[in-house]
Amino acid sequence: MDQVTRHLHMKGGIAETSYSANSSAQRKAICMTKTMLEEAILDVHSRFHSSTISAIEKKESICIADLGCSSGPNTLQVVSYMLDAVYRKCRERHLVMPEILVFLNDLPVNDFNTLFKYLEKFQDELRETKGDGFGPCFVTGMPGTFYGRLFPSATLHLVHSSYSIHWLSKVPQGIEKSNKGNLYISKSSPSSVIEAYLEQFKTDFKVFLKCRSEELVDRGRMVLTLIGRRSSDPTSKECCCLWELLAMALKDMVREGTVEEEKIDSFNFPNYFPSLEEVQSVIQGEGSFMVNQLQTFNVNWDGSDSSEDGSSVTGKFRSSYTIAKSIRAVSESLLVGHFGEKIIDELFRRFREIVANYATKEKTEHTNLVISVTKGGQMSLNHKLHK
Repeated sequence: MDQVTRHLHMKGGIAETSYSANSSAQRKAICMTKTMLEEAILDVHSRFHSSTISAIEKKESICIADLGCSSGPNTLQVVSYMLDAVYRKCRERHLVMPEILVFLNDLPVNDFNTLFKYLEKFQDELRETKGDGFGPCFVTGMPGTFYGRLFPSATLHLVHSSYSIHWLSKVPQGIEKSNKGNLYISKSSPSSVIEAYLEQFKTDFKVFLKCRSEELVDRGRMVLTLIGRRSSDPTSKECCCLWELLAMALKDMVREGTVEEEKIDSFNFPNYFPSLEEVQSVIQGEGSFMVNQLQTFNVNWDGSDSSEDGSSVTGKFRSSYTIAKSIRAVSESLLVGHFGEKIIDELFRRFREIVANYATKEKTEHTNLVISVTKGGQMSLNHKLHK
């Protein structure tokens, strides 16, 4: 079992430092892709399930997979958006509400138990708000890497993934001794490191697309959201600075003798934040999907609305505290696997202070890419930039 499969998971449980309690930026991204999700599920419903109540006795089903679901309630928000859209359409047009089967996927080390604890409340709310005519929604877990086959051929109607595909299947090979002092790509990274990260992303994303093309029915849909960049420069601040700030905190601990320098030099995060052009190139090269939309939008690191006042000293402190907990929830499993557990509290205390100082001078936003595609058909592109 490789390092990523063994250690990569969001912080489980519901405690103060858990992913469940610290995923507001991810929740904001899901909210901002709601329209695209609704369009995709309604397209699927129109193509495969349009029977009237009088014309059918047996209910049909729609199969949905959420890949990289993690352990918090965000994935159920995705399901709720799609179910609401189908329910409204069926009510308006007097159609039979199909049965819904939802597969929640993540790596085997994911905290599925915490996720499933949210299900009872979720299903109770469905019954209360929709009534018996809604039809059952079945939810099940599917552990395994999405960089491989997960489902039988032509069984899925819609695939969704949010904030997952920028995680690679592994750290690019051959960079262990070449990227000293960095945790990811930076201005000081040699070109060989940058190229290795890009090639690993291309390889992984192509495998992802190929596997999903086999699992989706013809004309099935996917909506994928990931952190990326607008810039053509893979070392730009918009995609690299968070890991650079974390590296600064680690280097401070090296100077004080609490972390070994060799430990930093031998650690790299297994993720890549691509440009729109890089994503589009892989999709076109793989050839299984028609691109309906490619969009970009920003999400604040702390998940707050842009209109919220975070300019005060109190606001900056509160925001940096939220950001530090969010990054800890995402990265702690990998950091503990390499550096050990003893340094984590102190590391993120220092990281929070560095983020608070950075936020007084620079924007603290994620650039998000969201892609809507259909299996089969001629390639086309409706490319919109939301700035």
